[in-house]
Amino acid sequence: MTVIVVALVALAVLGLLALVHRWLWVRLVRDTTRSGGVARRTGTALAFALPLAAVAALVAGRAGVPFPLQQAVAWPGFMWLAVLLYLSLAMLVGEVVRAVWLRRVTPPAARVPVPVSAPASAPASAPASAPVDPAAEPDPSAPADRAPAAEPAPARESAFDAAVLTRRRFVARTVGGAAAAAALATVGYGTYGVLRGPRVKRVRVPLAKLPRAAHGFRIAVVSDVHLGPILGAAHTRRVVDAVNGTQPDLIAVVGDLVDGSVPDLGRAAEPLRGLRARHGSFFVTGNHEYFSGAEQWVDHVRELGMQPLENARRALPHFDLAGVNDVAGESEGHGPDFRAALGDRDRSRTAVLLAHQPIVIHDAVRHGVDLQLSGHTHGGQLWPGNYLAELANPTVAGLERYGDTQLYVSRGAGAWGPPVRVGAPSDITVVELASYQA
Repeated sequence: MTVIVVALVALAVLGLLALVHRWLWVRLVRDTTRSGGVARRTGTALAFALPLAAVAALVAGRAGVPFPLQQAVAWPGFMWLAVLLYLSLAMLVGEVVRAVWLRRVTPPAARVPVPVSAPASAPASAPASAPVDPAAEPDPSAPADRAPAAEPAPARESAFDAAVLTRRRFVARTVGGAAAAAALATVGYGTYGVLRGPRVKRVRVPLAKLPRAAHGFRIAVVSDVHLGPILGAAHTRRVVDAVNGTQPDLIAVVGDLVDGSVPDLGRAAEPLRGLRARHGSFFVTGNHEYFSGAEQWVDHVRELGMQPLENARRALPHFDLAGVNDVAGESEGHGPDFRAALGDRDRSRTAVLLAHQPIVIHDAVRHGVDLQLSGHTHGGQLWPGNYLAELANPTVAGLERYGDTQLYVSRGAGAWGPPVRVGAPSDITVVELASYQA
């Protein structure tokens, strides 16, 4: 049954994509170009090639395609998905502009039928009931300027149609060009925001049970780096430099580090060896680790100097640090186990929990966690995706309280799919713990 549902959803998505591409082709190619021209042939070819590249980028990793080929299709495929989103939104606005503009520039004669008038050669004083002799010949002595020869109807209609077509094409080109420019500018700025590296955010979190000696303890929260066919070693170095620049006491990597296997991405992850913190670096799995091979990555991050917390806890000098596996691990029998991580601890001590997805906050509340650090949402990544993220997560970004437990959700240091963020800038967050006794 699950396979059938997934197949039906996939077919529905593909059908929607086909309809959207057909609509964009009509507005941006057919309405703006001449039939048979080079521009129309090029636009039509792109209308087929770009969606195929997007589908290839989405399925290449899961299909086991060689990594160099994944990289080849990732850039055009994923970037087109981002452009498609904002081009579609801009063209929806453009439909309204187009309709209003065409209404104003189209002459009234094109909108209101004109009744057929009497022949111009009929005498004005002739009675309406006067019989007409079909054999009568025109009077050759009549002045030539009495009734000017009218332009033949087909010629008048052809000129009029050409004028209307020219106006419509001008409107289509103007609206389509403006929409394309807006979409490309939006995606370009969002791409720059990802490739320049994450910015550092600082959040102060007061905790009731935290001893005065731990006041000011700094945890650098890193989530959703998403190393893969697009983001590689250069991005990892930017993340490491940003984290080390904050001089944290502890580093928490809360899942979705990678989108691929260790053989493909081991080199991209290598700069993580350079992470430096007084109390070390800790790691918990995200859902994408289970898509990529969680066990191999747990072993590999250990080799890189990080300490995996697989439903486990570490007693630090002034509080307990715990970590649980991601809920995606349930399909492999390795899901979150709060009892193993927190069941036998001393509840008089502060507990900080690392958990990739915010949705486990209610389990954290039941187990007396003081602060949960999460990622997963990307803050929506591409507006208006934040509204969809709100439907699936209790908190999309930032700090919120649930009972006696506080939840902080990072927007993440990378991006999944298109290396683009709009309205949800990437970040590394330094969470500074504060004691009420200080």
